[in-house]
Amino acid sequence: MSFAAYRSVLSRPRARQVLLLGLLLRIPIFGTGVLLMLHVVNQLGRSWGEAGLVSAVATIAIAVSGPWRGRLLDKHGLRKVVAPSLVITGSAWAVAPFVGYWPLLVLAGVAGLFVVPIFSVARQGIIAAVPIHERRTALSVDGVAVELAYMSGPAVAVWAGTQWGTAPTLFVVQMLAVLGGGVLWLLDPPLREEGSADDAVALPRASWFRPRFVVLCLAAAASTLVLVGSEVSVVAALQGWGQYALLGLVFAGWGLGSIVGGLTYGALSRGFSPFLLLAGLAVVTMPMALAGSAYTFAALAFVAGLLCAPTITASVEAVSRVVPTAARGEAMGWHGSCMTAGSAAAAPVAGFVIDHGGYQPAILVVSVAGLAVALAGGASALFARRRRLALAA
Repeated sequence: MSFAAYRSVLSRPRARQVLLLGLLLRIPIFGTGVLLMLHVVNQLGRSWGEAGLVSAVATIAIAVSGPWRGRLLDKHGLRKVVAPSLVITGSAWAVAPFVGYWPLLVLAGVAGLFVVPIFSVARQGIIAAVPIHERRTALSVDGVAVELAYMSGPAVAVWAGTQWGTAPTLFVVQMLAVLGGGVLWLLDPPLREEGSADDAVALPRASWFRPRFVVLCLAAAASTLVLVGSEVSVVAALQGWGQYALLGLVFAGWGLGSIVGGLTYGALSRGFSPFLLLAGLAVVTMPMALAGSAYTFAALAFVAGLLCAPTITASVEAVSRVVPTAARGEAMGWHGSCMTAGSAAAAPVAGFVIDHGGYQPAILVVSVAGLAVALAGGASALFARRRRLALAA
C-alpha cells in the first residue's frame, strides 16, 4: 500500500480540475433535497408528506435523466449537453423558490430532468485524465469528494436556510450551481482518453448492455439500499430513544469511516471485486442492529463506513472496464440511476420493517438483501469467467 499514488494523481492539472468541479457541483445537489423539504413545510405550510412528494419527483427526474443525458454526452460532447442544462435549470430555479406548491413540484421535476450530469461527467473526466494504473486511486479521490459533498451539502443548506430563509437560500444555492456549470462548460474537460480506439464510433446499446454490466448496476443499487436503509433505521432508533440531537455524531462517524476506507482502498496495489466489497459492506453493517445508544451507533457506523466508498469506487471502476469508451457516458448514467433507485427503494423498505418490527430487523433486512445481491453477482461473474476460459480452451 502506497499513498504516493495520490501525489501522482493530484499532480495532474486536469485531474485536479475535474475533482474540484465535481466536489463543488455536487454540494448543491446534496443540499437541495433537504432544503426543498424544509421550504415546502416551513415556507409553503404544507405537510411532510407533500414535501416528500416534491423531493421524490426531483429524485426520480434526476434518475431518469442519468442514462439519457449520458447518451447525449457520448454523442454530442460536454458543451452541447451542459449548455441547455444551464439555461433550463437556471430558469426553473430562478422562479421555483418564489411560487406555490404545485408550480414548485413541476419546476423541480423539470430542473431534475435537465440537471448538469456531474456524476457522469466527473467520473468520465477523471478516468480520461489519468493512466489506467491510476484509475482506482483517482476514482477513490472522487469517492471521498462525494462523501465530503454529502456531509457538507445538507448541513450548509440547512444552516443558511435557517439564517436567511429557505426561498433565498434555494435561489442562491442553485445559481451557484449554474455558475459552477458555466465554469465546467468553459473548461470543457475531455471525457475520453486520448487516442481511444472507439472514440468516434456510435455503438448500439445491445453491444455493451449485457449481463456483466447489468449485475454491476444491481450491485450499485444494492449498495445504496444497504447504506440508506441503515441510515433510515438509525434515524428511527435515535428518535425513539430521544437522542435525535446526536444524529450528526453518528453521520460524522459514518462519513469519516468512508473517507478513511476510500483513501486506503485507493492506495492499495490492487483492487477487489465490487461483489466481494458489497458482501463485506452488508456484513459489517449488520452489527449496527446491536447498538443501544448513539455513541455505539457512531462507533459501529465508523466500521461500516470503511467499506462504503470502496464498494462504490470498485463498481464504478468495473463499469469503466466492461463498457467501451464510446458508451461510457450512458453507462455511468445507468450506474448512477441505479444507485438513486436503490436509495429511493431503501426508505420505504426500511420504513415498512421499522413500523412492523423496529429498527433492528430493518438494518438486518437491508443488509441481507445487499448480501444476497453480492452473492448472486459474484456467482454470475465466476460462471461467466469459467465460460470464457472454457471457450478459449
